[in-house]
Amino acid sequence: MLIRNASGESLRKYAEILKMLSEQHELFVVTGGGRTAREYIGIARELGADETFCDYIGIAITRINAMLLAAALRNAPRTIPQDFREALELSRNYKVVVMGGTFPGHTTDATAALLAEFVSADMLLIATSVDGVYSDDPQKDHKAVKYERLKPSELVQIVSKIVSKAGSSSVVDLLAAKIIERSGIRTIVFYGTPENIEKAVRFETGTVIEK
Repeated sequence: MLIRNASGESLRKYAEILKMLSEQHELFVVTGGGRTAREYIGIARELGADETFCDYIGIAITRINAMLLAAALRNAPRTIPQDFREALELSRNYKVVVMGGTFPGHTTDATAALLAEFVSADMLLIATSVDGVYSDDPQKDHKAVKYERLKPSELVQIVSKIVSKAGSSSVVDLLAAKIIERSGIRTIVFYGTPENIEKAVRFETGTVIEK
């Protein structure tokens, strides 16, 4: 599962839902950097930092966010894994494992998709700021159509089209979409409020991506 743009206040609510779900599911959670990461990366660029260095700043902030979420959970390790092998090892003793970013050049979208592939997850949830995948960037095109279901190959085509437009952004980045296509993992993209997580698990919200 990928969580991004969570405020301190909402982390406790996320933790409550995750603890409940962990009673029946083994969970891996990837936290994004959100507004804080964008702000700090902007400052670094003003100071002349290169993009790889900026990526490392973003990764550090995602890991701090992971620590905050882990603090709100009672059944997650306080150690934040640095890579997927560490995450898998920790899962042998914990029902919930929380981590942040991993490598420069990889968004947390891609990190979550790679982690899901590595641990052989049966479902990937991507919590976003919109309620699913659209035919175009809904913030730029008010006539964009929301999809209830997509095949992974269709997701790649849609994302490729959106990201090629200047100033547009996709709900899922292209690398993550290609990993989802490669792995064939069932994915739900949904509006990421805590109360929607349980709905997403039951396929009652968002866009479902599966073969």
